[in-house]
Amino acid sequence: MKLGAFSISLSVKDLNASKTFYENLGFKISGGGLEQNYLIMKNGNALIGLFQGMFENNILTFNPGWDENANRVQPFDDVRIIQKHLKSKGVKLEYEADEQSSGPASFIVLDPDGNAILFDQHI
Repeated sequence: MKLGAFSISLSVKDLNASKTFYENLGFKISGGGLEQNYLIMKNGNALIGLFQGMFENNILTFNPGWDENANRVQPFDDVRIIQKHLKSKGVKLEYEADEQSSGPASFIVLDPDGNAILFDQHI
């Protein structure tokens, strides 16, 4: 399966402090904004989303149809195809995408240790 760009989405307490910390590690802002309470930080192919007040726990994220620069990639596996595949393997979904829809959609699964994995398609 082609899962798309991978990032980790971190729930942070102080967006400015986290921004400074990751900048010190060589990350640069590539999306979001302080006024929106989130930043997307990039260092090479590594992506980290910093989110203040949006969710409780950290989330592993895949973006089908995107590369690490948020550019469209072709071909890609639609999020609904990935969801159907995981369901056929007996993977329990915490949140499902509408399989009758097209375009942007998302779904969430938990790994065996309870870590959330978000499949978030923007195109």
